[in-house]
Amino acid sequence: MPYGFFNVNTPLNEVTYEYRPGSPERKLVEAAYKKMFNEQVKVPLYLGDEEVFTAETRPIRPPHDHQHIVGTYSVAKPEHVKQAIDNALKAKVKWAKMSWEHRVSIFIKAADLIAGPYRSIINAGTMIGQSKNIFQAEIDATCESVDFLKFNAAFASQIYQQQPAPGHGVFNRIEHRPLEGFTYAVTPFNFTAIACNLTSCMAMMGNVVVWKPSDHQMYTAKILMDIFKEAGLPDGVITLVSGDPEMITDIVLKHPSFAGLHFTGSTFVFQDLWKKIGENIKTYKTYPRIVGETGGKDFILAHQSADIDIVATAITRGAFEYQGQKCSAASRIYLPKSIAQAIIDKVVANVKSFTMGSPQDMSHFITAVIHEASFDKLASYIDQAKADKDVEVLVGGSYDKSKGYFISPTVLLTTNPKYTTMETELFGPVVTLYVYEDEKWEETIDLVDNTSVYGLTGAVIAQDRQVIEDASLKLVNAAGNFYINDKPSGAVVGQQPFGGARASGTNDKAGSMQNLLRWVSPRLIKETMVPPKDYRYPHMG
Repeated sequence: MPYGFFNVNTPLNEVTYEYRPGSPERKLVEAAYKKMFNEQVKVPLYLGDEEVFTAETRPIRPPHDHQHIVGTYSVAKPEHVKQAIDNALKAKVKWAKMSWEHRVSIFIKAADLIAGPYRSIINAGTMIGQSKNIFQAEIDATCESVDFLKFNAAFASQIYQQQPAPGHGVFNRIEHRPLEGFTYAVTPFNFTAIACNLTSCMAMMGNVVVWKPSDHQMYTAKILMDIFKEAGLPDGVITLVSGDPEMITDIVLKHPSFAGLHFTGSTFVFQDLWKKIGENIKTYKTYPRIVGETGGKDFILAHQSADIDIVATAITRGAFEYQGQKCSAASRIYLPKSIAQAIIDKVVANVKSFTMGSPQDMSHFITAVIHEASFDKLASYIDQAKADKDVEVLVGGSYDKSKGYFISPTVLLTTNPKYTTMETELFGPVVTLYVYEDEKWEETIDLVDNTSVYGLTGAVIAQDRQVIEDASLKLVNAAGNFYINDKPSGAVVGQQPFGGARASGTNDKAGSMQNLLRWVSPRLIKETMVPPKDYRYPHMG
C-alpha cells in the first residue's frame, strides 16, 4: 500500500517529429524499416509466464507488397485461450494489490520507451504491417500511444484522489477497485495507439486483460508486448491470443469471470458481442462493463460563408489521410452551390497531386489499403458508381492489387443525398460530395442529421457565427466529436477525448478520465468512530 499521496507529472502531448529529408529521425526510421522488412519476425501467444509458438501459423504481409512475408504469428487453439484466462486471473491476485503508483509507473516507463529507443521501431512496424506513411505512423504509433499512457497515468492519480465528503463522527472513503474478474480487449488494425490504450488503460486500473488484436496488426502487437515487458509489466497482466476471433470470443464471453469488454471495430461485430454478453448474463459473477467505439459516416457541412481553401483542405486531409481508414475520416460532404465548383476544383487538383506507393518512400501521401477484402469491397463500390446515373467520378476510380492493395483516391459527386456512398461506411479513400441550394441550409442540416445511423465525428465550416451556433445545436447528437472550421479527424489525447454515440459506440471518450472510470468498481467504506449502543432515537423519549 502507498505511504503517501503522490502526484503524477502533468502530461504534455508528445512532440511530433517532422521526418524531413536528411533529418536524424528520418535516417533512423529508414534503417529500422529496411532491417525489419528483410527479417522474419515470429509472434507468439503471450499466455502469462509462457510465450507459446504454435505449429499453426499465419503470415504477416505488408499491404503494399502482399507477396512479401515479414514474419508469422501463432494461431491459438481453445486450450490456449483458456490458459490465457487462467493465467490472467492468477496474475490478478498480486496485480490488483499492487500500489497504484507502481502500476502507473510501469506505463509511464512504457511511454518513455516508445518516445525514446522504440520510436523508430514502432513507427517502422506500423509502416510495414499497417501501411501507414511515416507521418501517420508517427502521430499514431508514437505520439498518441505516449499520450494515452501519460495522460491516463495522470487521470488515474486524480481518480484515486476522489473521495467522499467527511461526516461528523465517521471516516468516509472510497476504494476504486479493479473489476472482479478479467477484461477483454479487442483492437483494430488501423491504430497502433488504440491497441496500446485499450489494453493498458484497463491494466493501469488494476485489471488483467486478455487481448485479441486484429490479424492485420500483429507486427506492432508484438512490439507493444515487448515494450510492456521491458517496462516491467508482470507476466499475465496482459495476455495475447491470436487466431479465430469467433472461437476466442466464445470462450471468453462464456467464462464466469468475464468482467468487461473494451472494443474498437465494426458496428456489426460490436452488436454481436453485446448480444452474446446478454445471452450469457446469468453466467457472470458481475455485470460486465461494455465499452465500444465502432463505425462512422462522418460529415463535412460547408456554408456559403465558408473559406474555400479551408473547406478544400479539410476534405482532402479528412478523407484521404491513411487512405480513409479511420473511423473519423470525412466521407460525406455537403457543399453550397454558390462555392461548390471552386471547392471541387481545388479538391480535384489536390488529389491529382498525390503520389501513391510503398511507405518506404516517404514522399508518398497515399499507400495501400489493409487487405484484399477491403480492396475488393472498395473496388465494387467504385465500379457501381461508374455504372449509376446519379453519381459521377470526378477523380480517381482506378485500382490495382497486383503488388499491393492500391485504391486510387476517389472523389464522387452525387445528385442523390441518400446515395449508398453517402450512407454506407466504406473505410477507404473514397469520398462523396453532394451540392445543395444555398437557401436550403436549414433543410441540409436536417439531412446531415438524418442520413446516417452513426454519430461519431462531423464538421461545420463557416464564417457566419450564427450559422455555426445553429448547426451546433441542431446537430447535437450527430457527432460525439464535433469540429468547427476543421476536418473531422485528428483528435488529440487530453485535448479532444474521442468517441461517438448512436451506432458509433458507447461514447466513453478514449483519452479522458471518463474512460478510466469504466474500469473501476468503487467500494465505499464508512467507519463509525463511536458507534451507538442503543437502538432508541432521542425523539422517542
